[in-house]
Amino acid sequence: MVEWEGIYTIWFREAKRYVRYRSRIVSSVVTPLLWLLIFGTGLGSAMRFSSVPGGYQTFIYPGVIGQTILFTAVFSGVSVIMDRQYGFLKEIMVAPVSRPSIVFGKALGIATASIIQGVILLALSFIVGIQMTPIIFIACFLLMIPISVGLAGVGLIIATFTDSMEGFNLIMSFIVLPMFLLSGALFPVTGLPYFLQIAVYLDPLTYGVDALRQVILGNGALPLYISSLVVVGFALLTIILSAILFSKREQNLM
Repeated sequence: MVEWEGIYTIWFREAKRYVRYRSRIVSSVVTPLLWLLIFGTGLGSAMRFSSVPGGYQTFIYPGVIGQTILFTAVFSGVSVIMDRQYGFLKEIMVAPVSRPSIVFGKALGIATASIIQGVILLALSFIVGIQMTPIIFIACFLLMIPISVGLAGVGLIIATFTDSMEGFNLIMSFIVLPMFLLSGALFPVTGLPYFLQIAVYLDPLTYGVDALRQVILGNGALPLYISSLVVVGFALLTIILSAILFSKREQNLM
């Protein structure tokens, strides 16, 4: 019972912190909309893209949702560094809550923020001419849970080994941008050169984007069950790994 109360408290704190920064919510929604309206329209008008009804703008819509979840989840890992700098982390470390529970609570809080961003974009699907049915909405929501948790674990792993905001942003830029570009968010993953296909399929976000595209557009490169299993496995792996690394790091600092 104490562990669950600790997880809930940490989750609630992270979610409340996110809701308070309304400017962050607005910017996180405006940026993907700009990608859809400017990048999607501009590049879509310069190329023939007939593999998906609605054209290129519709094709990148699931990828932009994945991009939003990626940036929100990974960047939110910086909260660990902030808590460490302001002394809050020391306070919760002496609380009767295990370190894995602390990590799990933070991951759930970060994932909640990412899911909110994704839900907002799902509600704006009419902008690109996609009819969002209740079944598609629920399926996408369920998919966004493991995607968000897995990427939150990535952010927590980065924050575990970083002591400054600058270092976190530097490491994040080397991880987030390649993950996004190789995920198939902006181009089909089929028909690529062999070496690039290897990199694409090693990227866990590829399976999240492909699963969302399969649900929303009915057009994916992989079977939905395979992408879903990889996403769930990735979430479990990153959470377990972040809990182990966090526990060892904080134990050495104490």
